[in-house]
Amino acid sequence: MDTERFDRIVHFGTFVVLAACTFRYLWWSGLELKALPVVGAAVAFGLLYAVLRRHVLVVLAAWVGLTLLAPSFAWLAVPLFFLVLRAFSTRVALVLVIGMTGFAAIESTLHARQTWDPSPAVAPVLIAVLAFVLFRQVHETGRLAERDRLAREIHDTLAQGLSSMHLLLQAADQEWASPDKARSHVRQAASVAQENLAEARRFVRDLPPPALDDTSLPEALRRIGGDATVRVIGEPFPLGLDEQIALLRVAQGALANVRQHARASHVVVTLTYLNSEVVLDVCDDGVGFDPETGRGFGLRATRQRIEALGGRVTVESAPGEGTVLAASVPVRSLL
Repeated sequence: MDTERFDRIVHFGTFVVLAACTFRYLWWSGLELKALPVVGAAVAFGLLYAVLRRHVLVVLAAWVGLTLLAPSFAWLAVPLFFLVLRAFSTRVALVLVIGMTGFAAIESTLHARQTWDPSPAVAPVLIAVLAFVLFRQVHETGRLAERDRLAREIHDTLAQGLSSMHLLLQAADQEWASPDKARSHVRQAASVAQENLAEARRFVRDLPPPALDDTSLPEALRRIGGDATVRVIGEPFPLGLDEQIALLRVAQGALANVRQHARASHVVVTLTYLNSEVVLDVCDDGVGFDPETGRGFGLRATRQRIEALGGRVTVESAPGEGTVLAASVPVRSLL
């Protein structure tokens, strides 16, 4: 689950619990005039939360006041736990959660409407522990997902670009006796560096790659194809941005591998639009490799990209027999 979706769920849950606490208070106190100030305070808390929820300490102070006015609102601590855990470091959040738990437990116990029941004291503690564990799991999942995203982007853009610059500068060094040829290689290396800088800025900001600016996926493939033959089969239709980026990155990675390792004389990139899926094929007549051993992180990153969209990746190759990489994305994920 991404952090934005998690935040939306927490905020929605806060209003749901606020409504439930208000209903619980009215259930016990009855629809009397004396209930109006409490209901008004609950509405004011909801408005304050909607406007100032980023000011967590202000929200917590308002919650304490509301709970002192009507202990039924102690259960608002549950969604507020997540707000605290999201806003502060682990150490500070833990202190605040312990304080909130103690306050909620004491208020609930002191104002219990029946004989002594340990649940008002125990339940907030258990919920606090559950909230802390759940949040840490979500946070760790999000951190690992972001790390994987950056690793894939770096591999498919910066790493490939640095490799190209290295080869171009080596060629320039070997052609140093011929200034025009050497200068041409240096200019190409500078162009690659500029493109990689633009790519880096975009993937850090989670923006689409420059090749997709104001253009379709087929045209973007032609832009990055270089000497490769790019073919489109079927009638193109609009794809989701995530699908376009994934297929473009797969093509970039495959073409970079061909240039660096395959020693191929001919490369064909084919984008096929079918009723049930969109398929990208990259075929070369190079030296091939053993798919069982793979090609390190690149092939694994390709599979992760496509499988995250419900698609699949196949690789057909053998030493001396070239390589065919096929990545397909189901149409249902594009709707």
